[in-house]
Amino acid sequence: MRRLSRKKALSLVKELDAFPKVSDSYVETSASGGTVSLIAFSAMALLAVLEFFVYRDTWMKYEYEVDKDFSSKLKINIDITVAMKCQHVGADILDLAETMITSNGLLYEPTIFELTPQQRLWQRTLIVIQSRLREEHALQEVLYKTLLKNGPTALPPREDTPMEPLNACRIHGHVYVNKVAGNLHITVGKPIHHPQGHAHIAAFVSHETYNFSHRIDHLSFGEEIPGIINPLDGTEKITFNNNQMFQYFITVVPTRLNTYKISADTHQFSVTERERVINHAAGSHGVSGIFVKYDTSSLMVTVSEQHMPLWQFLVRLCGIIGGIFSTTGMLHGLVGCCFDLICCRLKLGVYRHREDLQRHNQNNLNNHRTPLLADDVPQE
Repeated sequence: MRRLSRKKALSLVKELDAFPKVSDSYVETSASGGTVSLIAFSAMALLAVLEFFVYRDTWMKYEYEVDKDFSSKLKINIDITVAMKCQHVGADILDLAETMITSNGLLYEPTIFELTPQQRLWQRTLIVIQSRLREEHALQEVLYKTLLKNGPTALPPREDTPMEPLNACRIHGHVYVNKVAGNLHITVGKPIHHPQGHAHIAAFVSHETYNFSHRIDHLSFGEEIPGIINPLDGTEKITFNNNQMFQYFITVVPTRLNTYKISADTHQFSVTERERVINHAAGSHGVSGIFVKYDTSSLMVTVSEQHMPLWQFLVRLCGIIGGIFSTTGMLHGLVGCCFDLICCRLKLGVYRHREDLQRHNQNNLNNHRTPLLADDVPQE
């Protein structure tokens, strides 16, 4: 009984076979079919390799949400060189709540404003990258995915001991501020705080020594990420006027970065630059110096690196193989049908030509025969 039930089940399964096998004796091969098969297999292999490269690649996904973190501090990373001596300049930050943050976290390092050939090459490379980033925004995704630690994101040190006088001041370090709008001042004199606001002691500095030519080697907000290039990195401004004012208006956007190499909470920013000469007689009021005015956005951007799942890759691969196999089969059948039709018409034309030729020859034979005349008939 068990054997009978097994045979019935096996026969039922065989009847449900959707892929019936054809005996080899009924299969006919041809040179055209082999050629089409080679083309189809080559196309399958090529598209499969390309699809594998697509599977290995990743892309960045951007999501936007409201930033609900208002209690944390905002870190500002600064590395600016000013063409004045350190005892003549001072830096401080005043936010919208009139909270003054002194420059305790900043270091004043005497240096030379002119760059060495190696440093100048670094700056030119950085400027080229900045120009490409402004034109090709997709390059920022490349920086997010690669995070090149050897990228030109830090000014290389001088390779020799300077023999020239130290005529500039490098202000570098980081400070923590409230997540509200603020203003970073770099101007003449050291900053002091008093109940009515803040001021800079500039009375003992000669006006002829004012020179706010500067170079921004690095300016960023939040956690520093190696390989990320910020919009103001490598910016250099040269002026020959003692009353020059430089202003940078910055909008800071909180950014959460999640890639396969790093996860960090940092900030992106956009910047607008403006510079003018202070001339009270002409109505251009203000104070000579460098002013970085920043404001934080209420939106937070989450940048995550996405990868194609394995099941989707397999589905696309099966679609490529099945699509090429069925398409080439239909094309081969259509071309073969057209070829057979043309050959049949040619054969019919040959047969008709032979029949017409035979008829023509028969007519010629009939025309060359001598007819019987009435005069030739014998009379009795």
